[in-house]
Amino acid sequence: MLVKYEEIDKLISQLRSQNKTIVTTNGCFDILHVGHVRYLEQAKKYGDVLIVALNSDKSVKKIKGENRPINNENDRAEVLNALRSVDYVILFDEESPLNLLLKIAPDVHTKGADYTIETLPEAKAIMEKGGKIEFIPFVEGKSTTSIIEKMKK
Repeated sequence: MLVKYEEIDKLISQLRSQNKTIVTTNGCFDILHVGHVRYLEQAKKYGDVLIVALNSDKSVKKIKGENRPINNENDRAEVLNALRSVDYVILFDEESPLNLLLKIAPDVHTKGADYTIETLPEAKAIMEKGGKIEFIPFVEGKSTTSIIEKMKK
């Protein structure tokens, strides 16, 4: 389900009242591939509810450049929502999901294993609020960038 940024406090309050373990992750998820699907399935295993903080089109352009995203935010959100592992999707405009994650205060936040506690900007803030950080390995050779490069050939 797509949740509006303004509605996140109400959703989190409902989930907490039901004693749900909240897991978050974030990313652009521009061209969904098997690596994304496996990653999200792994993330969901850490709790009851998986919330994906999705970079808005504005945010993706800041991070990846003017030629991205390939798919617009509404399409990316709809595709993510169709996955059985994803319970909620929420868009954010900033380059970092930090402000949104502070509002959510997840029990567990997952990120790709290319990060470490030291290199993940939001790690310290999440842990200070009592959350854990879990790193999930990538599926070798599967990335949006590699798909785009293959299409260019």
